[in-house]
Amino acid sequence: MEKTILSIDCGTQSLRAIIFSMKGEVLAIQKIPFEPYTSPRTGWAEQDPEIYWQTLKVACNKLKEENADCFSGIVGVGVTALRDSMVNVNKNGEALRPLMVWLDQRKAKPVFKPGLGLKLLIKFIGLEDTLTKAQREGKCNWIRQNQPEIWENTYKYLQVSGFLHYRLTGEFKDSVASQIGHIPFDYKKQKWGNPKNLLAFSTKLYPVEKEKLPELLQPGKIIGSITKKASEETGLPENLPVIACGSDKGCETLGMGVTSSKLGSLSFGTTATIQTTSERYIEPIKFMPAYPATIPGLFNPEVEIFRGFWMITWFKNEFAQKEVEQAKKKGISEEEALNDLLSQSPPGSMGLVVQPYWSPGLSEPAAKGAMIGFGDVHKKPHVYRAVIEGLAFALKEGKEKIESVSRQKIEKLAVSGGASQSNEICQIAADIFDLPIVRGRTSETSGLGAAIITAWGTGIYISLEEAIKNMVKYKDEFQPNTIHVEFYRKLYKKVYKKMYRKLEPLYSEIREITGYPE
Repeated sequence: MEKTILSIDCGTQSLRAIIFSMKGEVLAIQKIPFEPYTSPRTGWAEQDPEIYWQTLKVACNKLKEENADCFSGIVGVGVTALRDSMVNVNKNGEALRPLMVWLDQRKAKPVFKPGLGLKLLIKFIGLEDTLTKAQREGKCNWIRQNQPEIWENTYKYLQVSGFLHYRLTGEFKDSVASQIGHIPFDYKKQKWGNPKNLLAFSTKLYPVEKEKLPELLQPGKIIGSITKKASEETGLPENLPVIACGSDKGCETLGMGVTSSKLGSLSFGTTATIQTTSERYIEPIKFMPAYPATIPGLFNPEVEIFRGFWMITWFKNEFAQKEVEQAKKKGISEEEALNDLLSQSPPGSMGLVVQPYWSPGLSEPAAKGAMIGFGDVHKKPHVYRAVIEGLAFALKEGKEKIESVSRQKIEKLAVSGGASQSNEICQIAADIFDLPIVRGRTSETSGLGAAIITAWGTGIYISLEEAIKNMVKYKDEFQPNTIHVEFYRKLYKKVYKKMYRKLEPLYSEIREITGYPE
């Protein structure tokens, strides 16, 4: 019987249960979609954690029913999940309230009150606004302030991965590489912060009691094994080991074979990111931590474009109903129909340039989105191409920030995420970055990353390096078009790079007048 690995990839809009071979091939997959969140009030984004568990059960049972042979060969399970979405549970692992997914926009009141000396130091090093914004984003603070009875009854405060680990194994344990969000985590030391450390700001901004936090394990270690109850509900064999993996983005980076600072990982997902893997702790954006990598002891410096390729969904919903209907009639994907729009507009979109900021960031506190250069020549295809180009420009800016602090040039890019399945989008990115871009054999790169760690953690491979070598395969490579490269270089340096600085005073005035963004 061929040995196989089961990856559980729980995202914002769906859960995937994927069976991988030891060569990194997808043997079977079940994708169960769900509504990403509900909005009881404007700006809120809540999800019932039971949705994740129920879809996991359905996906696993469907895999067993339809793919009995490879299902029976499963030797280990790895879980990867969305980031910065925390679950309050009681001692029985039952959710006490809906979780606030990472899209939730509610704000807490600041909780950190430094003494005079520390306050002056914070102001001197320019941390005052950053710390205020960070603690207002902390959902643990909002719950403590608005639902104190929920917080009092919270036994553990878990990432979605930790929640699913408990349901599978009965253990309140999670991976170090999954701890990304507004939590009291020391990113440099890759462990829970020490409240006694005067400068351990995470414990002061997010004062979660230590006993409410799960035990952390390095990627590749055994979380526990499938319990009898979980076995009955999922169809998975009892006592099957569950291995600590990491966040969806971290697993995606590993699944693309990005193990050093010479190779960059581009994620064309709901949130667009560029990451590398570094032996050193570095901050591409000041005070924005490098996240723990799925390779133990290493880091993933990252720059993200919040709701990045969600802009494609926005464009599709607001402007491309015709293309969506045509796709249904032709029996093709909506993305394929949108690709036709890219071929109808030249590089540079006839002078239309998009700055793809949907919300403020640490380095752009007043940011709003912008689209400049409109003329009567511009049609729907120009707007769509400008959106794609703007996202690539923003990610290129992130690449430059990473290179600046790492002192290492990125020589090649690996691309993943939903939009990466478009050849046209990949080529535009290669032209804008002026770098070769490789695309993986499978689009399920988060799941593949979890499978790689699980194959190593179960002893199938003697090292993580061996697992990566055997399981990561590339299908395509996109080379820059030299004619387009020079054109995009001018547009990037002479227009895009100047946009935020020129528009920032106007963004600030808009915020002052309208109160948005808060």
